[in-house]
Amino acid sequence: MELNFKQFSEHGRPLLILHGLFGNLKNWNRHARELARDFAVYALDLRNHGESPHSTSMDYQVMAADVLEFIERKSLAEANILGHSMGGKVAMQLALDVPERVGRLLVADIAPVAYSEERGDHENVFNGLLSVNLSSLQTRADAETALATEVDEPAVRQFLVSNLVRDEKGGYRWRFNLPVLHENYDRLREGIAATSEFGKPVLFVKGGRSNYIKKEDWSAIEQLFPRARIKTVMGAGHWLHAEKPQVFYKLAHDFFNSEESEQ
Repeated sequence: MELNFKQFSEHGRPLLILHGLFGNLKNWNRHARELARDFAVYALDLRNHGESPHSTSMDYQVMAADVLEFIERKSLAEANILGHSMGGKVAMQLALDVPERVGRLLVADIAPVAYSEERGDHENVFNGLLSVNLSSLQTRADAETALATEVDEPAVRQFLVSNLVRDEKGGYRWRFNLPVLHENYDRLREGIAATSEFGKPVLFVKGGRSNYIKKEDWSAIEQLFPRARIKTVMGAGHWLHAEKPQVFYKLAHDFFNSEESEQ
């Protein structure tokens, strides 16, 4: 699948940015522009998101294959990867599947484990999105009002309605493929499938107020990523890059600029 992307610069080592569930490459414009001072940054829309093609297939193996196809199409010998949440799992799957095509890996607030309903659950978000009647929708504000019955946080509602775009008849449609995302949500909560480890440097960055990475996840992380380190962004939740952008940027910039040997 040929993914939609935006290239922010051409100089430096390639750096791919992968967004999370319900997101798109535009969510990362600020960080992409800043990182583009030192790296050849490509922000991607994953399948069924943004302006990338829609498909009924949706799991980490096929999404990692999409990103590998992009790497090969752009003739990138080895790329650094930054992935948040779902995009972090795609990045981990890619690194484990084809370690020779991935350099450094930064995973933002996600672990390679399966997630239960007790943490990282989005059923309320899906319920809210499915309750929005697109055929009668007049404004994004109306959609926000409809979402409020299921989604308490105003910032999350605003993030979701940013995915509303006009269709060819002048009405609204979702950028993301809502039916397929909902149908395959259990697969997106699964752990990463792997038969070997990724031996290059990996940085896990967690939000101090987030429960997406717990102490009990560390054994699974070390098993797959023996050179992994973890940093915590205090005062941030799951959307740590948006809540504490300067702190997150410094962590990412320093990690990808590190001279630590990758052998």
